[in-house]
Amino acid sequence: MEVKNYLFLMLMAIAGGVFARSAARLLQYLSFAKPEIRWDNIPARIKQTLLVGFAQTKILRDKVAGPIHAGIFWGFLILLAAATESVLEGIHPALGLNFLGPIYSVMSILIDIFCLMIIAGTMMSLWRRYVSKIKRLQVEAEKVEAAMILLTIFSIVTSLLFQNSARVAMDADFSWAVRPVSSFIAQTLFSGFSYGTLHFIFEACWWIHIILILGFTNYLPYSKHLHVLTSIPNVFFSKITYPNVLEKIDFEQDNITRFGINDIEDFSWKTILDGYTCTHCGRCTSVCPANTTGKVLDPREIIVQIHHRTMEKGPLQSKIADYALNASRQERKQAAEHILTGISTAEYTELEQEIFTEVLNEQEQNIWNKKLIGDYVNPDALWQCTTCGACMQECPVNIEHVPAIVGMRRSMVMMESAFNEESAILPDIYGNMENNSVPWGGFSESDRAAWAEGTGIKTAAEDADMEVLFWVGCAGSFDDRAKKITLAFAELMTLAGINFRILGTEERCTGDPARRSGNEYLADMLTKMNVETLNMYNVKNIVTTCPHCFNTLKNDYPQFGGNYEVSHHSQYIRSLVSSGRLHIDKNSGISEQAIAYHDSCYLGRYNDEYEAPRATLTNIPGLEILEVERSESRGFCCGAGGARMFMEEHVGERVNVNRTNELLATGADTIAVNCPFCTTMITDGVKAAEKIDSVRVRDISEIILDVVKK
Repeated sequence: MEVKNYLFLMLMAIAGGVFARSAARLLQYLSFAKPEIRWDNIPARIKQTLLVGFAQTKILRDKVAGPIHAGIFWGFLILLAAATESVLEGIHPALGLNFLGPIYSVMSILIDIFCLMIIAGTMMSLWRRYVSKIKRLQVEAEKVEAAMILLTIFSIVTSLLFQNSARVAMDADFSWAVRPVSSFIAQTLFSGFSYGTLHFIFEACWWIHIILILGFTNYLPYSKHLHVLTSIPNVFFSKITYPNVLEKIDFEQDNITRFGINDIEDFSWKTILDGYTCTHCGRCTSVCPANTTGKVLDPREIIVQIHHRTMEKGPLQSKIADYALNASRQERKQAAEHILTGISTAEYTELEQEIFTEVLNEQEQNIWNKKLIGDYVNPDALWQCTTCGACMQECPVNIEHVPAIVGMRRSMVMMESAFNEESAILPDIYGNMENNSVPWGGFSESDRAAWAEGTGIKTAAEDADMEVLFWVGCAGSFDDRAKKITLAFAELMTLAGINFRILGTEERCTGDPARRSGNEYLADMLTKMNVETLNMYNVKNIVTTCPHCFNTLKNDYPQFGGNYEVSHHSQYIRSLVSSGRLHIDKNSGISEQAIAYHDSCYLGRYNDEYEAPRATLTNIPGLEILEVERSESRGFCCGAGGARMFMEEHVGERVNVNRTNELLATGADTIAVNCPFCTTMITDGVKAAEKIDSVRVRDISEIILDVVKK
């Protein structure tokens, strides 16, 4: 061994020790959050990790930035072999990977090629951030750090390339090495250099390369580029399917005193890991309908602020945890552990207050007493969320923004009763839901089945023998426009000979507006009442025209013992047509020849159903579906989700107007929808554009009803 090797081993030991301490600190912060099982179904998680994590399928949705980042990522995977080889050489000059033979030949070729790709990728990234100035990348506080990181990556691969070039020029390369790029550099740049000069270049580049790698690795835990280490684990531990279920709260649990997310202790460890993993790329914010229309909601900033709170409070939690670990008396240990549960300082016992002031100084106490909602996360931003899920769809590392937002809404509603100007109407909505089982005021629960009068449609109470239960929903039961959709779909089922029933006055709101706006207690009550009714009639199959009811019944209700086969009416109509129970009249002479189609978020993104509505419409001869740019998984929200249907919208452009203008730009005289909320919002958008006399907004059931044989 040479002096170089001893120096390297000393440096490696120091760097390894510092990194281990940083990693232990981050892992401890995770332990302060709530436990959650995220290691079930290992095969599916491995598949997801291979696709999203390694194949970069989500990031490649961006046709420009995607390939750039994917190239850098794949390059780093390949360069792990080069880093391993550098470490082995640092340990002993005779060590390396040449023993792999032909495999090493392939590796060395790939290393050369990916060095060039990473160099090109970093240069393009610098150009996009500082010359083209892509909007989502313009974060003032991150400009210096971003440049430093990109230049560090550039220097790591450049030093490696020059190191290998010098090795080739010295004719001292490994026997199985094949380095086309390094050989070219050796011939063009290093030709004629003395052996001593080449050896100096090699050693200098080797040390630059290894010091930058060790320094970069130890910098990561303190930077936004921590995702380099956590992105793959975060993808592995993310929801296997789209996060379409909100975790229920067990209100019968003993000693439960806090509801929702008040501070970081109330998040699950996965949300804290999300904060570690956020790349600050801004893809979530760039597709957010609230942010797009000039509102303060910034999904990226919410995750960033959760991380900031974690990194500020985490060290203080560690101090309390150390005190608990070393406490000599059991009551003091228990008191310290109770502090770590996140209870308010106003609830501290005398002993807990004593420990709190003993362990933390005044400045640390002030940090501890900061509020997550208010001091870090803007409460107005939380109310502006439509829960459309576009942020989660686009996030390349599977961060789950919406559950975190709804969790904080739960705290504002159930703990603080804190509403802003736009959400101030929600208490009235909750009152309507609690008293009459419908969000809108002025309606009686006894009128829920009034739309069916004279139709001959039976309720389950009259005859529980049914093929399917038609869940009408609040809009379909009370809103005049939505009732037309209800009647159209009911007529289609009647024409198809479906033996269906409704619950009538026994149906209540599914609880979706309450659940998504944060009133989980009310949602819990309504859900349990509905499940009891459905199970009483032994309901197995449900169909509904509302994607919000569809998602809630299908995905939320199983947590409450409600397990049913739930279909959206677009899916049901498609099956009726394909099975021959409904027949399209080929000579119907439809008036709509071209239709602009709008995807609803809760059918599309939340349940991955884009095909059924389109397949239903394409059964109509001569009908052309005009797709807008933001369609299918890139669809843009109508603005009604997350109980925004019932709130005011004072800031920026109205979300529904933005979406409607895109649909109107197709020139179609009919806009097809599959959701009663979307019907209302898009219709209002058409009115705002003063085109209500020339453009119709129609549900797919109404369009199909026009062309079926009766």
